[in-house]
Amino acid sequence: MPTPASPTTRSRPRQSYEGVALVAPASVPYQRYSTQTAHWWIARALRMALDAAGLRSGDLDGLSMASFTLFPDTAVGLTQHLGLSPRWLDHIPMGGAAGIVALRRAARAVQSGDADIVACVAGDTNHIDSFRQLLSSFSRFQADAAYPYGYGGPNANFALLTDRYMHEYGATREDFGRIAVSQRDNALRNPNALMKKPLSLQQYLDARPIADPIALFDCVMPCAGAEAFLVMTVDEAERRNLPYATLEAAIERHNANPDDPIQLRGGWTVDADQLYQMADCTPQDIDLLQTYDDYPVISMMQIEDLGFCAKGKAAQFVRDHDLTIDGDFPHNTSGGQLSAGQAGAAGGFLGLVEAIRQVTGTAGPTQVPGARRAMVSGFGMINYDRGLCSGAAILKGNGP
Repeated sequence: MPTPASPTTRSRPRQSYEGVALVAPASVPYQRYSTQTAHWWIARALRMALDAAGLRSGDLDGLSMASFTLFPDTAVGLTQHLGLSPRWLDHIPMGGAAGIVALRRAARAVQSGDADIVACVAGDTNHIDSFRQLLSSFSRFQADAAYPYGYGGPNANFALLTDRYMHEYGATREDFGRIAVSQRDNALRNPNALMKKPLSLQQYLDARPIADPIALFDCVMPCAGAEAFLVMTVDEAERRNLPYATLEAAIERHNANPDDPIQLRGGWTVDADQLYQMADCTPQDIDLLQTYDDYPVISMMQIEDLGFCAKGKAAQFVRDHDLTIDGDFPHNTSGGQLSAGQAGAAGGFLGLVEAIRQVTGTAGPTQVPGARRAMVSGFGMINYDRGLCSGAAILKGNGP
């Protein structure tokens, strides 16, 4: 197979997302295990979003869905299960990048008139043996490349990546621990978060090893849950008197930097400049950041690749900043997946739903005072030795 060409900056300006509104963020409280199907979780999130917007299912004419455990069913089958008849339909198989990708595509559908109101929903169940089955599927996909290392799922991939990042940039486990500890502090203010006990840096360092250098609190807890939001025009949101966020800019990139011997940067490096240009802002204008956080090292990569610090300097950045809700750099204010839980594909929606709440002033106990502009980033689909999908969006509240 030929080596993919390295992406270059596009000369043609990206079309703005003017006139698009994000409303009715909905989260179904997570459960460690569930006997319900993925269909049940997705349906609950959809109903919560519709109720929040004062809509009926018949008012929807667009649906975007992401799920791992819905398989072998699809978004098409889901329309029959839920009694929907959309004229626009999408199924996003991109894991942690699914929320950003769903948002971008739904926004374009609304702008073009292909749909008036699109529901973006992600959810998964978690039976007792679901995670073991997921690891088995990962191993089958990657057997030839990974089995020689004693492969047992994504933990092994990210252990190798984390080890290389530490070697390359001098990051320590204490630096990763600062991310995990601050997110636990945030989660304690989120009534839906699964992790309810405080976490100290020493507890993080003393945790049992999983795949060196990764230990227990570097890993997300799989669970059942669902997230949703609606996309419509600003005029429609205002007509219905709904709090809304606008989409200032969004990017996605797949299989970026394929020649890197190991992934120490993501697709954000290719398009971040255009992200800020479209939003007419800089990193200093961002009030809070929601990164995809299946492991702390990935959050560090996003902090760097999105321009909040130079490459290799994220460890020093987290030493110098307070990442809690009341700090000078609020990060993953819901607690993120590391402390709220990872509800399958809904993990790629968690930060986005939280960001909508933040910039509309409806986040309740996790609200960042004065939050007007939020950045959300996604990362997904680990394949052999790297994640292939990345995306980011900048949201702004509609207040004064």
